Amino acid sequence: MESFISNIKSKKPLIHCITNYVTVNDVANSIIAIGASPVMADDVNEVSKITTLSSGLLINLGTLNSKTISSMEKSLDIAKSQTGKKIATVLDPVGVGVSKLRNDTAIKFIENYKFDVIKGNISEIKFLAGIDSFTKGVDASSLDEKDGLSQRVKIARDLSQKTGSVIVITGEVDIVSDSKTSYLCKNGTFMMGKFSGSGCILGGIIAAFCSVNEDTLKASLAATLSVGIAGELAGNSPVRIGNMSFKHKFIDEIYFLNDETLKSRAKFEEIGEIK
Repeated sequence: MESFISNIKSKKPLIHCITNYVTVNDVANSIIAIGASPVMADDVNEVSKITTLSSGLLINLGTLNSKTISSMEKSLDIAKSQTGKKIATVLDPVGVGVSKLRNDTAIKFIENYKFDVIKGNISEIKFLAGIDSFTKGVDASSLDEKDGLSQRVKIARDLSQKTGSVIVITGEVDIVSDSKTSYLCKNGTFMMGKFSGSGCILGGIIAAFCSVNEDTLKASLAATLSVGIAGELAGNSPVRIGNMSFKHKFIDEIYFLNDETLKSRAKFEEIGEIK
């Protein structure tokens, strides 16, 4: 946790986001707040050049359509073909399990590309893992949320083994895991679930952290903890705030984050063998 945030602020990596138009502004501003530089290009005629120039690539399926699918594939091909340069790739399979288009696209992506990180709620991750889920749009199903932490950790490890990706499962307690090592992240506040976009923001922040820090598991852990800490700090307002005021304060707190705050406020637990 010594220099994850300062690495971003000093290197200012370019993060290419092909994301949804519901939360695109919040994702861009959050990436700026953490110290990176976002570009939200999604036209198929320019994404190859943009991805080549970038250090991170976020693929978010929130408002998926045939045009963005082509752009996503083209960008992923570029990221996959790079030699001598790391382009950190993050998949946020928003709403997967709901429609055939989302399902087919997400499955095709994880079969054809190795993402550094796959981030989703428990319903989305269960679908990708081939486990029956109760997806209800872009939010996790309350039925899936009843799964115990040890069960979620096992799902994350199994999917990581299958894909070679670090898996981040968001929830009241977030899970960050590869196939062997898992962390429970306990920072955050319920207010982060009261506006549209906190998960999308996390995807962009993970891409920024992974783009300049070589240890993908630890970078994903630091990113997830950082977003949770920003949420806690935003929720500590001495005056009553609603969900939109909270969102703005949340992005402000991302801006004020530093390595010292991350180290002093991080609440996480490493999980060993699970039964």
